[in-house]
Amino acid sequence: MTLKIAACIKQVPDVTEVKIDPETNTLIREGVDAITNPLDLYAVEEAIAITRNNDAESCAMCMGPEQALDSVREAMAMGIDKGVLISDRAFAGSDTWATSFILARAVKKLGADLVICGKQATDGDTAQVGPGIAAHLNWAQACYVSKVLNITQEEVTVERLLDYGREVITLKLPAVITVIKELNNPRLTRFFKLLESFEKPVEKWGAAELEIDANNCGLSGSPTKVNRIFAPPSRNKATLIKGENAREKAQNIADIIAGI
Repeated sequence: MTLKIAACIKQVPDVTEVKIDPETNTLIREGVDAITNPLDLYAVEEAIAITRNNDAESCAMCMGPEQALDSVREAMAMGIDKGVLISDRAFAGSDTWATSFILARAVKKLGADLVICGKQATDGDTAQVGPGIAAHLNWAQACYVSKVLNITQEEVTVERLLDYGREVITLKLPAVITVIKELNNPRLTRFFKLLESFEKPVEKWGAAELEIDANNCGLSGSPTKVNRIFAPPSRNKATLIKGENAREKAQNIADIIAGI
């Protein structure tokens, strides 16, 4: 039986281009320069490695607007076998609960045995979507995975990085893992491979294909409510400490503290 590996990826705004819709308090993604979430590239690379070393098939799944198709094709250019774009206007504004619910439905439709996600995304930093997928599917999960040690048709053994050391655990498949940078080194995308990816079909799944009610996704299906988003006040007051040497600078600091 062929294992099916799903790499869940996300397209995020370039960190210098983040814009917020003041009406909905959500990120404005349309028309904004975007990149594939960096940590998700480690998930893609691991899915490729597992596929090449086992009887397995890999799929990149990305939820987002039409422009997120670029991230799917990037993953396919890296070596992922197939791609799925999960896109529907009904999904706009989904929080982590609704997003993980939608992705869980997509994982179930794909028939995946192992889901690999980046630890977190740069636009939210919640690290909740991977565990959320596992919770919605009632699957085993492991977070902060630094190494995939072994995988069979029945189980996967991984090493996790913890605050107090490392842990090796074995999960029965199907399962979800979220990965960190120590896992591997994502390959660079070659231009001719990117061109080849445009010749491969990418499936598009919306609410109808995933049999999702509008009340369970988007803003209406998101229990998280953002009251206000604002930029912190600028703190650019600074005092330059001058001096010919460390002793003189230390004396100048002491004088400032003493109010001299």
